[in-house]
Formats: sequence, structure tokens, C-alpha cells
Amino acid sequence: MTKYLMRVPGFDRTWLSLLAVTGFLACSSPAARGQQFSADLVVERDGATAISAGRLRVFDDKVRIETAELADGFFLVDGSKPAAYFIRPATRVFMNAKQSSRLTRLFVVVDPTDPCRQWQAMARLAGIREQSDWHCEHTGEEATGVRTTVSYRAVSASGAEIQGWIDVTRKFPLRIKLEDGAVITAENVRDEPQAASAFEIPPGYRKFDPLTLIRQIKQSDVWVAGEKD
Repeated sequence: MTKYLMRVPGFDRTWLSLLAVTGFLACSSPAARGQQFSADLVVERDGATAISAGRLRVFDDKVRIETAELADGFFLVDGSKPAAYFIRPATRVFMNAKQSSRLTRLFVVVDPTDPCRQWQAMARLAGIREQSDWHCEHTGEEATGVRTTVSYRAVSASGAEIQGWIDVTRKFPLRIKLEDGAVITAENVRDEPQAASAFEIPPGYRKFDPLTLIRQIKQSDVWVAGEKD
């Protein structure tokens, strides 16, 4: 017996139109294109007036941080690798960030259900063993500015402790309370397109290795025998 499909007039056209609209919405949604935003960083100590600590920009898992202390360059963090660099445009060099800024270890894209995993990875990258074993405890939900955040207490085996407030939608800390009581907050969060090139090491830049420089100095006439390494 031969079977025939029933054809409903206008059905194909309507169905294809719905698929096209659905595809457009999916491609234009924040989840599809990845998060892109910027914010100002401020720090507050002992209840004093908050002062500027710099600014940050985020493109998917990458973060660019600019600080007043190191105004001659900027930090690039790639949480997916992970990697963290300090870039100096004037000399066209870049170097491993290591422990030059705690911002690169804390203000990174995290899993809102387990932020310690990424914080541990960044601590190991920086060579800070006492922070590479942090344990996170969920302490509730709070309003941070106009956003609702989940808060975590992170404690290391040595007893060091920080508090973090994570924006669940952006998977990013909006506030960090450090061991010394200082509170660093990401304010004026702006959802806006970011240039992908701003999160890459510019072409032609060379990597600066301080250890290589030290070895070169040791082999030169300016090195004094008996100096401690």
C-alpha cells in the first residue's frame, strides 16, 4: 500500500519562519555570544571612603585589568588555560603576572557553585601554595548593588580567609573581602561589546623573563661574587 503525507497549506512556510526566528534569538542571546562587560574597581578599608583601584573588562573567560599602581601596562587573564600576564606597551614586552597583583587571582570567571576551584588554579599559577588549597563554604545570597549574588567564605589550611560575592549570571565576583579587611568591589557594571583584540597579547611583543635577566647579570662584570641569589 502506498502511503502519502498530508500537506497542510502554509505549514512549511510558517515552520521555517519559526525556525529562523528561534535561530536568530539563540545567536543573539548573551549565552550564545558569550559575556562581555566592563566595570570600575574600588577598594575600601576600615569603613573609609572607597577609592579607585582600576577597571576591568571581560570577554568570555578572559579578563583585562588596569590598575593605578601599574599604570604603565595592564593585566590579561585567561581562565580557560589558565594564564595571567602583565603587558607593557611602551617596551612591547609581556611577562608572567605571578604575584604582582592579587586582582588577577580573584577577579576571574568562576563557577558560581564552586568558585574555589578557579581561585585555587590561579593561586597555583601564581606560586602561592597556602592559597591553592582553599575550601569554599556557601554562606547565602545577598544584594550587591542592584544585583543578587551568592556569597562564599573561602578558607585555606593555614587559616587565611576571604569572602566573595558572585554574580550568578555573569559567573564573576562583584565583591571580595580580603584577609586584611580590605573590600574590593566591581562597580558600575556595564554590559557592552568588547574588542577581542584587547584580550590578546599584541603581535610582535616579546616575553620578558626576569630569571633570564638575572642569569645574564651573573655572567657579566657587574655581578659581585658571593652575592646571595
